[in-house]
Amino acid sequence: MLQSLKEAKKVVGTKQAKRAIINDEVEVLFVAKDAESRVVNGLVDLCKEKSIEIVYVDSMKELGKACGIDVSAASAAILK
Repeated sequence: MLQSLKEAKKVVGTKQAKRAIINDEVEVLFVAKDAESRVVNGLVDLCKEKSIEIVYVDSMKELGKACGIDVSAASAAILK
């Protein structure tokens, strides 16, 4: 599942993911387990409201690498 992030149309980061969720553009949300809860709780709640699948990733570093960026990422979303 994580491999699909490399090729898929996506947004990386909490602000961009939140905007995409609000605009009903998200298919799957990826959240790093080690991200601060205050950062990602709003996203998780929005996804539950809108019945969007949430996939948890072990670390922010792993999520960033899967997205093809050189920094850690708390969240990323695959767009419809």
